[in-house]
Amino acid sequence: MSYPVTYYCPHCGTLVELERDGYLADKAVTPYPLEGWTYVAPAESFEDEDDVDGVRFVCGESDGVVWDPRDGVRGTDVGGDRDGDGDGGGEVDGDDPGCGEPFYLSFVRYDEGREVDPRAESELVEIDPDPRPSGPRGPSGPSGIGDAGDSDGGFW
Repeated sequence: MSYPVTYYCPHCGTLVELERDGYLADKAVTPYPLEGWTYVAPAESFEDEDDVDGVRFVCGESDGVVWDPRDGVRGTDVGGDRDGDGDGGGEVDGDDPGCGEPFYLSFVRYDEGREVDPRAESELVEIDPDPRPSGPRGPSGPSGIGDAGDSDGGFW
């Protein structure tokens, strides 16, 4: 049995509805693909496929999904109000929904029973390994503060 699941375009907020199986293993929706993940179009088979790690959408253009610009996020200036009367309803006023930019639904991936972290591993960077001081020696500060003289320590 499948269920309609909705996602937002991270670029413009357009809502997309995709039919999904009952068990979801979604990781994230991002404006960029995760490094090492394999994506397919929403019209292709992706549920329970071992070589598929996510779905690539083109906002407002991908087939196999339902695009709904009345998501309450975009507002009337980008097509959120279909007939221009401010209530968010009516017929489409000419433009297709969406911005045309790609975005990606990534599924959770496992490697040897552990969840794969999509962030690239960072390298340990040692900055200035030289044990010598990195700057010139200079005066320790303004004189006169706390001295027995008449100075109040100010610059005026």
